[in-house]
Amino acid sequence: MTKKFLDDVYGEDQEPLVAEKLYDAWAASYDQEIAENGYVTPRRCAEALAGLAPDLTAPVLDFGCGTGLSGLALRSAGFSTIDGIDLSAEMLNIARGRQGVYRTLHQVVAEDGLPFAPGTHSHAIAAGVISPDHAPPDMAEQILAHLPPGGILVFSLNDHALKFPEFAGMPAEVAASGKAVLSFEERGPHLPGINLEAVVFGLTKT
Repeated sequence: MTKKFLDDVYGEDQEPLVAEKLYDAWAASYDQEIAENGYVTPRRCAEALAGLAPDLTAPVLDFGCGTGLSGLALRSAGFSTIDGIDLSAEMLNIARGRQGVYRTLHQVVAEDGLPFAPGTHSHAIAAGVISPDHAPPDMAEQILAHLPPGGILVFSLNDHALKFPEFAGMPAEVAASGKAVLSFEERGPHLPGINLEAVVFGLTKT
């Protein structure tokens, strides 16, 4: 019987190394398990970015790309230049098998920051990544710092994350700081199979 991982993901908070090992172990069955639960957040994020971005040929960073589902969604939404990064080598191996989706794929270490020069990407997406069990809320500002003025970061906060004030308040706090404008906000499904919703946000860097 194939092990199910969703309960592990939404269990106790995890350090980056623990999360990396969990996703390495989950990689082979990840797509099937989340498809069975109706995972739609990559599509929602990609469509939100497509509605905000003036040029779909501009390079996009897929932050926490996993097996490449967000890359596929970005391609379907019309984006043509996509770079992906993730902690998990096994997840990235799956993503590499998706021919023609990514320009480059990089494994990263949480403490090392982004492996690109600032301004390399016009926009970024972080679907299902900013969460108590994954990336901290200040990751949104770190990604925005990588983008040029006018660059758009689209990300999701699921109901699990929104229970924590530091996550729930983060989009408004970033906007209030003057670093970005909150240009998109929409609640909708995340993993319907486990009755989990998410809010998709768009922040446009000032």
